[in-house]
Amino acid sequence: MRIKIAFILLFTCVNVFAQDKEISFITELSKKTLGINENLRVDFKMNQDGDNFIAPSFEGFRVVGGPNQSVSNMWVNGKRTFSKIYSYYLSPLKTGSLSIGQATIEIDNKIYKTIPVKVKVSESVSIKKDPNDASYVVNENLHLVAEISNNKPYLNQGFSVVYKLYFSPQINVTNVGEIDSPEYNDFWSHNIKIPRLQIQRGTFKGDNYNYVIWKKIVLYPQKSGTLSILPLTLDVSVDVPTNKRDFFGNRIYTQVPKTVTAGKREINVLNLPGNAPENFNGAVGDFNIELSTTKKELNASESLQATLKVSGSGNLKLFSIPSLVTPSSVEKYDPEYKENVKTNITGMYGNILDTYTLVPQFKGKYPISPVEFVFFDPKTREYKSVFSNEIMIDVLEGPASYSSDNSKQVLSNNAINNISLLKSQFKFIKTKSNLISLEPYNFIYSTLFYLVIILPFIMVLVVIIFFKSKKSSDLDIEGYKSRRANKLAKKYLSEAKKSLQKKDVFYVALEKALHNFLKSKLSIETSDYSKEKIKRLLLNKNIQNESVDLFIILIENCEFARYTPTSNVGINNDYENAVKVIAEIDKQI
Repeated sequence: MRIKIAFILLFTCVNVFAQDKEISFITELSKKTLGINENLRVDFKMNQDGDNFIAPSFEGFRVVGGPNQSVSNMWVNGKRTFSKIYSYYLSPLKTGSLSIGQATIEIDNKIYKTIPVKVKVSESVSIKKDPNDASYVVNENLHLVAEISNNKPYLNQGFSVVYKLYFSPQINVTNVGEIDSPEYNDFWSHNIKIPRLQIQRGTFKGDNYNYVIWKKIVLYPQKSGTLSILPLTLDVSVDVPTNKRDFFGNRIYTQVPKTVTAGKREINVLNLPGNAPENFNGAVGDFNIELSTTKKELNASESLQATLKVSGSGNLKLFSIPSLVTPSSVEKYDPEYKENVKTNITGMYGNILDTYTLVPQFKGKYPISPVEFVFFDPKTREYKSVFSNEIMIDVLEGPASYSSDNSKQVLSNNAINNISLLKSQFKFIKTKSNLISLEPYNFIYSTLFYLVIILPFIMVLVVIIFFKSKKSSDLDIEGYKSRRANKLAKKYLSEAKKSLQKKDVFYVALEKALHNFLKSKLSIETSDYSKEKIKRLLLNKNIQNESVDLFIILIENCEFARYTPTSNVGINNDYENAVKVIAEIDKQI
């Protein structure tokens, strides 16, 4: 009997030893052939726990989901089965034969690598109409659309592009990231900031949809012909309801990553009519011009400012104001340019102005002629001219201007050729100087002498007071902790504190503050990290488990609060816990 038991124990030990040595680390694909419009799931699977996992570069693919980690550890009939999987969702960038490279893992101080696998990517394929297929549901209920206000604008005529993400009430959009931002070549562009995404109701192809406005762009084409607007591409995480329910009867959702694009758009830019006036300088829109001066009466050699202002709506930043024409006896300096231009969804509006400094040289009356401004009006499809008002400058006192033929005073615009230098022309130059004495300076008993004697005593007194204050402050440990926590909370949680009465805004600001704190303290981009990876990173920094768990709970609360109601008490508790955990982690770091 003893021999039989010993034989069984020996056989079991041999089996366990053999199992421990048979380490498996492989790559599994959801499919080996797919269309360029489909996603691929890649699982890196191992039968023993390992560390320092390194994924391949996924050349030829875009990572749209992952890494997701799952662990399975089961005992069946006394036999242990262990499985650990790192999962990625990939979107192919081109057709042809692509390769998934080697992944590496460290198990028992040894490095293991997967074998590269090939994937064949074909042209776009039609997705099977299966209502139970989550990918099909997402494809039918999620759309990114670029709405263009004018497909045939004139050269330098503004138009808008609004990118809207439509999603049906059947699905939930949980996360959106911008992958490719279009470059608007051959356009002057202005991005209109959207302070906060708001869900709105609308229709898409006759069906009711929810939508958010993702981006607003105002464009002004800089050349005529057919111009291309490259597509905007978004990476969207979508929760799709399944037919399964949990223990409490709630519907179970499955998350599907989806890449959506607005598609390439063509704009046919019309050239301006060929009958443009000679003084047309590219202004397109609806404008008016006006002239104003700071003075209308002054003496010779005094100065005034003349302002030429163009106001209205159109391409205000893309043309120059016509020059101001003045009599030759009035000295004119280069203008100072200013602009007060705003941009909304309809384009630019406001005014631009040139301010000239004018200095008349002689006594008399000097008219400033009206200035003509020519622009193209796209509404009427014709060129228009507007004129500024005429202003008369009356120079009351000063030398008279005489012609070379007689002594009669004239106000000729050509009199500048006969101008002689005036004695009063340079009266602004100072001719009196402030001289100082060069007698020897007596330092003894001077003010500086007493300051040099007293200053060291004052400095010693200040140092003593400083160290006493610092010593008492260092002894006040609780007070220091409180001040430190308040300082950190003010730095990272100021936006969240302002929004305590607004649940959605508060939790967005709180989540951003938590990520910014880790980014500041650990110099990492936590937006690319999962909660598990953040937890592991903090533990590697020797942060206490209680602090790490509280930090992760706060991140989860931020995620749950987007879809579940939250009381004011819960919001206040989350804010106080955030202050506490930031202070504790900062102290431990």
